[in-house]
Amino acid sequence: MGNLKLTSSAFSDGDEIPRECGYKNGNKEPPLTVSGTPDGTKSLALIMDDPDAMGAVGKVWVHWVAWNIDPTTELENLTAEGMTDFGEVGYGGPAPPDKRHTYVFKLYALDSMLDLSSESTKADVEKAMEGHILEQTTLGLGFGFTEIL
Repeated sequence: MGNLKLTSSAFSDGDEIPRECGYKNGNKEPPLTVSGTPDGTKSLALIMDDPDAMGAVGKVWVHWVAWNIDPTTELENLTAEGMTDFGEVGYGGPAPPDKRHTYVFKLYALDSMLDLSSESTKADVEKAMEGHILEQTTLGLGFGFTEIL
């Protein structure tokens, strides 16, 4: 395992994601910080998904897909973002329909930029990253509140 690390000043690994980051509660992107990018990193890619959605909707729900992120800056003002399972481009926060869900932020250090359109999906990004991943890390177990509470 390398030194690549993804953290947030809004929550720690295993903590609840703040309510204002929820899809129906402001949909505010959580602040994310990257450190320890390996030598040769040309860009970063980020995927946020909800594996617990499998029980509610029959698939892992994609909340955020971004690529060509500058590896020397905070993860903010992202300009290359793709389609979420909300049918929208950009961040789509937690919106668990049935119970508390786990949200996983996956960060990839890449040795290239990705040539993708804003209509790109998680699958498109994963395919484009093949053979270009130098290192990856996760910020996971960010438990989201349930909308039905």
